[in-house]
Amino acid sequence: MTGSLSIALAQLAASPSSEQLEHEVKKIKAQFRGVDLIVFPELHLTNPDQIDTDHLHIGPVDTDSALHEPLNGERGKRLANIARQHGVWLIPGSVFEADGGNVFNTLPVYSPTGELVTSYRKIFPWRPYEGVKPGREFVYFDIPDKGRIGLTICYDAWFPEIFRHLAWYGCDAIINVVLTPTIDREHELILARANAIVNQVFIASVNAATPSGVGQSLIVDPEGRVRSRAAGAEPCIVTDVLHLDTTKRIQADGTSGLNCLWKQFDASDEPLELPLYEGRITPKTWDHRDR
Repeated sequence: MTGSLSIALAQLAASPSSEQLEHEVKKIKAQFRGVDLIVFPELHLTNPDQIDTDHLHIGPVDTDSALHEPLNGERGKRLANIARQHGVWLIPGSVFEADGGNVFNTLPVYSPTGELVTSYRKIFPWRPYEGVKPGREFVYFDIPDKGRIGLTICYDAWFPEIFRHLAWYGCDAIINVVLTPTIDREHELILARANAIVNQVFIASVNAATPSGVGQSLIVDPEGRVRSRAAGAEPCIVTDVLHLDTTKRIQADGTSGLNCLWKQFDASDEPLELPLYEGRITPKTWDHRDR
């Protein structure tokens, strides 16, 4: 079942303070009553000293650093408490997650009851600049009576395979948290619209504000129209109410009533070999509408 999702993208500069994050959550809740989901940018809670934008290096350098914690550590407990205290779905931006001697760029999701619902490890770190281990799984979560939300982090947007799979898994909207201080944010804006169009899903891309990033956060509908956006890099909150049933309608009826991407194949069509992936598109599994 899909419904209306009130979302707030917090375009703010990075800060390692969970107290500051809670302050921002309270402000957003007071200003935008009824908000369901609040999303912060990539590595929002990371000390800016770990983000060397002059040399385009994004930690970690020391895998034993106190800034790298398991998700069930003290940082995670504080974030869970913030979500619970304020009764909101919370994506606090990605964090450096320590696990088994490795460090991942990980995006946790907390429910209004304070539960860590899921977490996504960035599959495509920004190499050679980002020194973390890649994730291995596509991740999404369900908000009851609202819809299914897919998770991606920054550079993932340049790899359409992730967005295609999340759409195939039935996601109505895909979140892309970003930390981009560079000129290629212009490309990311195009990619947000392109990923929305070719997968017929909502895309919400939240970038950090100055001085951490160049902002320009935006929300795009399943036909590629920009619904809401930040004009520049200054701190702001980008809000919208997403009618997530639109995703299913556009996928069924086609973009502009014309392009029905998920009805492209008949079950009797021959599989299409994909040598790059050592795999194939199998027509009988292409239609995802019952997923």
